[in-house]
Amino acid sequence: MRLNQKMTAPEEEIMQIIWKIGQGFANDIMSEIPEPKPPYNTTLSVVKNLEKKGYVGHETFGKANRYYPLISKEEYSKTLLGRVVRNYFNGSLPDLVSAFAADHDISDKELQEFADLIEKAKKS
Repeated sequence: MRLNQKMTAPEEEIMQIIWKIGQGFANDIMSEIPEPKPPYNTTLSVVKNLEKKGYVGHETFGKANRYYPLISKEEYSKTLLGRVVRNYFNGSLPDLVSAFAADHDISDKELQEFADLIEKAKKS
């Protein structure tokens, strides 16, 4: 699934909750939001925006909607990471890894894990 519209920070927060609970009504989503909670209507507006953007769907039960993700967290992560690599690292994965490595102490074990992942990906 190719999603062209980015999520805002409030949308990402709500989407994280929907991924966590799998599916739920607005009250279920509200119960997962940390204090201070935004108003109910604000949360519902964010959910509706996620629906318009194609991230969330719903089933109607009487007057209530039960919301569920239309994209997995893994799919979104890949899309987001691809966008970051394209927009901030000129499409270069080595540049991304280099920038990350410059800001973090990477152990020999972690370097070996990277190498193992690369080898595994080559074989796929």
